[in-house]
Parts: sequence; structure tokens; C-alpha cells
Amino acid sequence: MVRSEVLHTALKLPVQLRSAIFLQQARFYHSYEYDQPSPFTSAEHSILSAALKHVPAHGFTTTALTQGARDAGYLDASTNLFPSGPFSIVNYYLVTQRLALAEHALPNSQSNPISPSDVTANIKILALHRLRANQPIIHRWQEALALLSTARHLPTSIRELALLSDELLFRAGSTTVTTAWYTDRAALAAIYASAELFMTTDTSKDFVETEGFLSRRLAEGEMARGIMNGLGAWTGMQAGGLIDGLRSKGVWI
Repeated sequence: MVRSEVLHTALKLPVQLRSAIFLQQARFYHSYEYDQPSPFTSAEHSILSAALKHVPAHGFTTTALTQGARDAGYLDASTNLFPSGPFSIVNYYLVTQRLALAEHALPNSQSNPISPSDVTANIKILALHRLRANQPIIHRWQEALALLSTARHLPTSIRELALLSDELLFRAGSTTVTTAWYTDRAALAAIYASAELFMTTDTSKDFVETEGFLSRRLAEGEMARGIMNGLGAWTGMQAGGLIDGLRSKGVWI
């Protein structure tokens, strides 16, 4: 029953996007042996990092991208390096923030086995660090969500969210090597994405309500895991809630 509900949710997506989702679930485990190199060239890094500085004022727009090119010493025409346009800024931000989590790995989280509850506690620390990185541009993040959810970019968005949850689990000390790893990752992706969406409407000081929201979702996930010996039902519930939340913001999905 649980598996069928999750499958039913997935089948609601456009046919051209389903294969991307299922292929991402078959991704290999996080590599323990190699650091992840930056996927961006020197020119791309220079332009996109400069463009990010203009996002608070101009949003995730062509204007920000053009200003970034100028700041980096390139001609306006150099924006043709980015056929995805403003989405390139969003993707750059997501990738670089994910890779930066390596700098915040918790001591001994990968070297010594730890309990599931400790893994959850570590995930909360790392996820909050990642969410707080959004603070300078949180007033623009719904623009990013709109770009992320378009048919053209959704496969890339799903892949990056899967990679983020993979990174969070690894840095938090998860050593799961069974099929439970797939449901853990899918559930964490849904929890993180819903917390990020919640943060866009959080007006509390220092985003304490977002922290509370994340804590509750992780605690509920831990409870569900113990009761149902898996996170399939939890994943389906979180994914459904996330889709409803995005639709309420006018995002296509």
C-alpha cells in the first residue's frame, strides 16, 4: 500500500520527467575516497559567483547574470555561455552550497559508527547550516523555486536535491548500505525541501520557526521509521505536502 501511494504520486508527473526521477534513485552511494570537484570552469565560476552578489537586488534574472559578467571583466555577450539563463545562477548556488558542506562535516561522523538518533541530530545541524545560507537571498528564493520547478529544469532540480540529501546523510555519519538508503535519502529530500519552502514565509527572528519546523519533521520521520521500519509512507506524505505547498505559491508542478 505504501509503495503504491509513492508510485501513484510519481506517475502524476509529466512522462518526460519520470525517467529522471527513477534514475536518480539508482545513483551510487557517496564516495568515501574522493573529494567532489567543482563542475564549473574558471570563467563560469567568476561570472556566476559575481552574479550571485546581484541577486538580492535584481533576483535570479538576466540582469543579475549580465551584471555578474561585467563585474568579472567579461563582455555582456559572455552570458551566452549559459544557455539556461538565470537558472544557471540558481544551479550554481545549489551546487556550491552543497559542496561547501564538506567544510562543516562533524568530527568523527564518518570514522565511527553512530546511532540513528545521532545521525538525525547531525542531519539537523547540517541542514540548518544549509538553510541559514539562504538568509541573504530568502526574499528571492520563491523566484528560484519557480525556475527549479519548470519542465525544462525539473530533472536537474530533482538530481541536485537527491545529491544534497546524499551529502547530508554522508556528512551526518549514515553508513546505511541497504535499500533503506534510498528511502532515507528520498525522505530527507522531501523534509529539507519542505523546510526550505517554509522558510520563504518565515518572518520570525533568526528564522527560529523554520528551525522548529525542521526539528518537528525530522522527529516525525524518526518516529515513522521506527514504527513502519522504513520511510516509504513518510516520503509519500512529505512529497505530497511539498507539491501542495509549491502549487499554493503558484509554482508549476
